[in-house]
Amino acid sequence: MSNLRRTLLIGVIAFAAAIAGVCIGRTVLWPTQHPDNELHALLHDQLDLDPAQHAKLDALEAQFAVRRKALELEMRADNAKLAAAIEAEHGYGPQVSSAIDQSHMAMGQLQKETLEHVFAMRGLLRPDQAAKFDGAVVKALTADQK
Repeated sequence: MSNLRRTLLIGVIAFAAAIAGVCIGRTVLWPTQHPDNELHALLHDQLDLDPAQHAKLDALEAQFAVRRKALELEMRADNAKLAAAIEAEHGYGPQVSSAIDQSHMAMGQLQKETLEHVFAMRGLLRPDQAAKFDGAVVKALTADQK
């Protein structure tokens, strides 16, 4: 086998090993199930919601999805402004500071509206369902995020 073929074979094997490592890492070390998804899974799959509760929950989620998307777009725009400020100042100057403050406002608003959404969902539940929901909320907020 020539040196070129051997080098190419080693490169292909190394690339395949790297891809396998990423796949294993994503499934074992960083699973895709996030605590907030666990909360929604609890609501939809484990609380035995009646049809009226499901309908109201679907409406709340649709409404919040629109608002969440708007705030996420606002945060992206704020990040672009921060990047421009960093590029302009090349350090921690007044433009960077202002851009950071602006981005924190959007992040804070998303957090507030997310909690309002959580409480609105809780308001749809019977007391027995609310107790389970509260436990899931506490778990989601205290989960060790890596």
